[in-house]
Amino acid sequence: MISRIDHIAIAVKDYNKAYNFFSTLLGAVPGSHSTDENMKYIWQNLYLGDLSRLELLSATGSGSFLDGFLSKKDGGVHHITMQTPDLKKTAVFLDRNGIPYFGYREYGPYWKELFIHPKHAFGVLIQIAEFNADDWIAPSVRMTQGKKFEVKQVRKGCSITFPHPGGGRVSISLNREEMMELRGKLNKSL
Repeated sequence: MISRIDHIAIAVKDYNKAYNFFSTLLGAVPGSHSTDENMKYIWQNLYLGDLSRLELLSATGSGSFLDGFLSKKDGGVHHITMQTPDLKKTAVFLDRNGIPYFGYREYGPYWKELFIHPKHAFGVLIQIAEFNADDWIAPSVRMTQGKKFEVKQVRKGCSITFPHPGGGRVSISLNREEMMELRGKLNKSL
């Protein structure tokens, strides 16, 4: 039902200060972002390491859904987003198991979501969404489209890069001995 945790959303009062903290001080790579005028907020995806993700949320005016959450604090974890390959099947599973949810929405073919209230999820707001992860990440961390792997020579071996199931790419480095071991295992399997 759940493929993986996609990101942790952090709601903040001071968007610029938080953005600078995560991107400049911690080295997060900025990805997709948008402003929703109706719900009065901005969101910004940030990538750390091999695609660990944070999402910054900040109100853009009074009347935002974030007002209550930020009324007594400068920021905090707002929700955890989990990816599913089929949101309709997930909703049926939740119904069958008596787990209430709300906010089921489909935003065209790009994003479908529902939420489980913190009172039904041990104090955590959970967003479950169906989407293609590569649609939401920075081009600089995406795998070249259509490639199953890339190999690059490095000083004492090679680096092999694969598409990551959560979008983007993941790399491993092999020294000369590991390369020879891999070569031998590949030759035996042929």
